[in-house]
Formats: sequence, C-alpha cells, structure tokens
Amino acid sequence: MPKRILIGTVTSDKTEKTVTVLVERKVKHPLYGKIIRRSKKYHAHDEANEYKIGDTVRIEETRPMSKTKTWQVIERVVAGGTQAVEADLDVAEAGN
Repeated sequence: MPKRILIGTVTSDKTEKTVTVLVERKVKHPLYGKIIRRSKKYHAHDEANEYKIGDTVRIEETRPMSKTKTWQVIERVVAGGTQAVEADLDVAEAGN
C-alpha cells in the first residue's frame, strides 16, 4: 500500500523531535455546494529539530512512533513565517 503524502504548515515546534503540522483541504458542502475549508493537525517526526513555526512542509505516513505520532517530515517546501522584516519607510514630517 502506498504511503500518503500531505502538505501543511508547521504550527508548533515545542516538543523534542516532533512538529505539529496543520493540513487544510477544501471540500464542497454536500447540500449547499459552497466550498469550505477543513483542517486537521498531525504530529510529525522531526529528527534534527530543523523545522520551525511557519514552514510549509511535506509529511509522509509511517509506522507508529508514539501514541499520536504516525507521520514523518520529508522536506521543507517553503521556509516560512516568523522572521523579522526591516522596513525602510521615508515619512515626511508635517510642518506646523
């Protein structure tokens, strides 16, 4: 049986060798037909503690590693989120 592969965003990296990944999917409402977002969080194994909050990662289903952890991070798709950005703004002072 092939292993499932999902893409999601890291929402927590506080635990040792584990990251929490939020995977969102879009489904059509069965009665009204509107497209709605459904999300689920997965615990994934991160051996080197290299993935941080905001990273978009690809996870793969694997053998159970603990009670809740049955996924493993394969690779980083997009580095993300919580980096400081320096703004270079020129603000003109209003004369009195």
